[in-house]
Amino acid sequence: MVSMMLLNAVQHIDGAISAKTQKLINKANKKGPYLGLVIPNTFEMNPLLESSNFTSTNLTIDFSGRRFRFGMIAEKKVLLVMTGMGMINAGITTQLLLSVFNIEGVVHYGIAGNANPDFNIADVVIPQFWSHSGLWNWQKYGDGPEDELPLESIGDFTRDIGYLRFANYTVNVTGGSSYDNLLNYIWFQEEEIFPVNGTPEERERAFWVEVDPTYYEIAKKLEGLTLESCINSTTCLSETPKVARVQRGTSASIYLYNAAYRNFIYDKFNVTPVDMESASIALICLQQNVPFITIRALSDLAGGGSSVTDDADTFFDLAANNSVIVLLEFIKELSASTLSKSTIHVL
Repeated sequence: MVSMMLLNAVQHIDGAISAKTQKLINKANKKGPYLGLVIPNTFEMNPLLESSNFTSTNLTIDFSGRRFRFGMIAEKKVLLVMTGMGMINAGITTQLLLSVFNIEGVVHYGIAGNANPDFNIADVVIPQFWSHSGLWNWQKYGDGPEDELPLESIGDFTRDIGYLRFANYTVNVTGGSSYDNLLNYIWFQEEEIFPVNGTPEERERAFWVEVDPTYYEIAKKLEGLTLESCINSTTCLSETPKVARVQRGTSASIYLYNAAYRNFIYDKFNVTPVDMESASIALICLQQNVPFITIRALSDLAGGGSSVTDDADTFFDLAANNSVIVLLEFIKELSASTLSKSTIHVL
């Protein structure tokens, strides 16, 4: 009791969490655990807040620039938080969520670009693995695949994942001529991670982070779900959107709208969605040993389509709505699965 009082006093002094806010957090946590719903932006969150399947408890807790909203979906207690754009915002928000609240798992949803030619606008995909493909070692001009990277010998960097050679994308090259590019090579790198159950300051590394296997198995039940295909009464997609589990997705704090890099990242890593947040959430959940899954609706072709089929401004609302449809069905299936296990346990 004394230690909690001291903690509250320190938090009040430094402004991180006031005593009043801490009291609300403690009260909320006693009613947990919650399924954490992590959402990039307001246009992805609003369709959920407006859904008849979401019941708000009218409790919101604000601190550290974030608003945490409490509610119910399909008998499952949920806690919503918007991250803002990019890897840093998503990572900070997810860490706050897991550090402060009683969270049983994390579901991240929203829209994404599409690198996979087998999928179309407004399809919803659920990858099994996520990577952060924006952590690079940029090699100096003149060095190549046979040359060791700086600090590679002590384990800080690796050439195991692979590279992008900028000269491969030089244009206006005459037949048979040699060519190069001063930008040279970038090598994709693993993230350093520090698992909550590991030894502090002892680094581990990860490039592909797997979603929770149980969540991923439940997601299989969503394939065949009916999605929206029309923006309004006169504008509809030519292909009916679908839900599919896919192998991989990737993230970086880069808005990808370039056909050459889109094709490269697909050929290199077999990714479908490309976004700016999911891998950050995956890495935080990995380190905190919390189950997670990501649901992403494809809003554009990441620069790989025509001006009509690749207009993110046209289809992002439709894609956002479809991501919420799938999210709600996932939570319904998860809730049913949890209740079933509870019944079996009681019997």
